[in-house]
Amino acid sequence: MRFSKNLQSLSIAVAAACGVAAGFAGLTYTASPVQAAAAAELKVGDAAPDFSLPASDGKTYKLSDFKGKQAVVIAWFPKAFTGGCTTECKSLAANGDKIRKFDVAYFMASVDPVDGPKGNKAFAESEKTDFPILGDEKKTAAAAYGVLNAKGMSNRWTIYIDKEGKIAAIDKAVKPATSAEDMIAKLKELKVAQK
Repeated sequence: MRFSKNLQSLSIAVAAACGVAAGFAGLTYTASPVQAAAAAELKVGDAAPDFSLPASDGKTYKLSDFKGKQAVVIAWFPKAFTGGCTTECKSLAANGDKIRKFDVAYFMASVDPVDGPKGNKAFAESEKTDFPILGDEKKTAAAAYGVLNAKGMSNRWTIYIDKEGKIAAIDKAVKPATSAEDMIAKLKELKVAQK
């Protein structure tokens, strides 16, 4: 009787210890993207982290290729084929001719893979985009830009980078339905050259 009671107490103690350990392990795992994002959160005037990412058009884009040549806009979004992201994509696709009046390279970007039925290539094709959608499947660029959230997806933030490779503006309140109009207004405000 005493033996089984001690065994039961031991089992409870072991289970509790395992639960605490699992909880700490889980906390470390789920907190790490947030910690990475918080550590990397950029401010206006900071140098924009370089990246090399595959895109929906089959090319790989590097930020350093645009330095000294063109401003760059990266419209980060959480997930392809979801409501708000589709609305944002439609807005940018419908207004590409107005955005291209500026001397700017612009992209949408997420941590989705480029290929696959739910990837950014399929997303770009479904929305008939005339701009590339970057895929950051390893989440390294998203973490470097501070847009990676606790769910392991990117926040809906638009990052504006000037010709010299510095952060010119960060829009953390993107409205999907007016994202193109808002981008055009911001490009004017930042005095990005027009072609």
